[in-house]
Amino acid sequence: MSFVRACGQSQSSLWLALLPFAALLLLLIAPLARLALSGFTGEASWLGAASSSWSLWTPWQDDYLRWRVLWSLAQAGITCVLAFVLGLPLAWVLARFEFAGRALVLRLLMLPFVVPTLVAALGVLALWGPRGLLSGWLGVNLQDTPWLLLYGNLFFNLCLVVRAGVDALGQINARQVAAARSLGATPWRTFWRIEWPAIAPWLMSSLCLVFLYCFAGFGLALVLGGQRFATVEVEIYTLVAHELQLGQASVLALWMLGLTGGVALLYALLEKRLAAPSRVQPLARRPPQGLAQWLALLGALLVLFAICALPILAIVWRALAAGWSTWVTLLDFEVAAALWNTLRFSSIALLLATLLGVLHALAAQRSVLWRAAAFLPFVVSPVTVAFGLLLLYPDWTASLPLLLVAYAVLAYPFVAKSMAAGLDSLPPHVLNAARTLGASPQRTFWRVTLPLLRPALRRGMAFAAATALGEFAVTLFLSRPEWATLTTLIYRRLGHPGAASLDQAFVLASLLMLLALLAFLLIEWPVVEREVPGWPVAGNVPMGELRHA
Repeated sequence: MSFVRACGQSQSSLWLALLPFAALLLLLIAPLARLALSGFTGEASWLGAASSSWSLWTPWQDDYLRWRVLWSLAQAGITCVLAFVLGLPLAWVLARFEFAGRALVLRLLMLPFVVPTLVAALGVLALWGPRGLLSGWLGVNLQDTPWLLLYGNLFFNLCLVVRAGVDALGQINARQVAAARSLGATPWRTFWRIEWPAIAPWLMSSLCLVFLYCFAGFGLALVLGGQRFATVEVEIYTLVAHELQLGQASVLALWMLGLTGGVALLYALLEKRLAAPSRVQPLARRPPQGLAQWLALLGALLVLFAICALPILAIVWRALAAGWSTWVTLLDFEVAAALWNTLRFSSIALLLATLLGVLHALAAQRSVLWRAAAFLPFVVSPVTVAFGLLLLYPDWTASLPLLLVAYAVLAYPFVAKSMAAGLDSLPPHVLNAARTLGASPQRTFWRVTLPLLRPALRRGMAFAAATALGEFAVTLFLSRPEWATLTTLIYRRLGHPGAASLDQAFVLASLLMLLALLAFLLIEWPVVEREVPGWPVAGNVPMGELRHA
């Protein structure tokens, strides 16, 4: 009987995995294979595309392309160092000190996770660009320097390291620390001998993700990098959209895929060391005592404010300073059409992503390999995905279905990972009780499983919605002019000369940020969650696992 049940469950998993597998195969794996073929052959497949004789080693032989690759690696590595140097002390302060507003600070650390990249880029420009808040006050202008891009990278990724550090420090056993202190170890020696070995895998794992996002980032590098400090992703877009050098772009994309795949493999190996946390007695948080501890807390809050909150406030300041005449442009037909496209594209993509994510999570319960397949859209950059789709489906380049399913494929892993974590924590006795009372598997899912997993599903859907709202690279590659979204409209305004166009870009960014904040409220809005004794709440998924798989 158990064998028959196992066979039935296996067949059920195959049927559940059919639709997500088809999506990954047709929209990710096959385009990447086509891209690899173009990279090895250096061919151009579009009518009118420039012919080329690029080899696989051209990026390392050409001085210009080599600089692009090395700078992409350098800016990602520098961001990792800065995030580690700043993030570890900040995490220690937030994990060890109890103070008024601590819960709010931890919630606000999630804010950069839902802010679109173009909004963050405009926030950096509002601070340090021409007519910037801080650049005007200090008399400096960081435009056309690498510091703008590094600051933008920190805005997105510092919170990831901080949250990973806070979660890791919460797993330190207070008994081990007390034993070390009782044997005469100083606080500094206790940290390096007891705490650091325990939190190092968490931090190294988060730094791998920081490197991936910085190395494969597109929106920030496009706006903040300028001509000299643009990354490989921007160069790929330029070669495809403006120069029609498809062979050269394919070679660059192939190297990007190999480099990101290597870092993703390192991340997966580090994640294997992060076993499920055992029962520990965490160190009790204490209010700051003495001037030094209060200064440390104040310094930590100021650093978080300067890096993670100030760019958002700067956008609000620039938008309000633009004046009523600029705000009236929100009533223009072009803006209304872009807003409508953003809302409808994101809504349809969210429905598709939810369907794919739920099916993927249910099918992955008995397959480690299939669970790992949810990592694929995170490993591949949106620019590489869009370029591969262009090469594989040239006749569908300006097709709305292709654009929407591309949105969905990039967003659905958030739902899949959140649901998979929730399913792992489901108490088996609750499901068995429903089955013994005569409920069918379908009825058990709708009446028992899904209500218990509602917090996890809602959180995954909120991150997927935020991803669809701010999607930029795929839209640039696959969209028609009449399908312009708020992100593409902001980019157009940035390309127009004059202060009026820049003010319009800030007003549009404030509107897009408002939509992202609504998604943020959807994630963090308190709800009454069903709890089962001895079972962790399904919605409490660690941010690192949810945001970056």
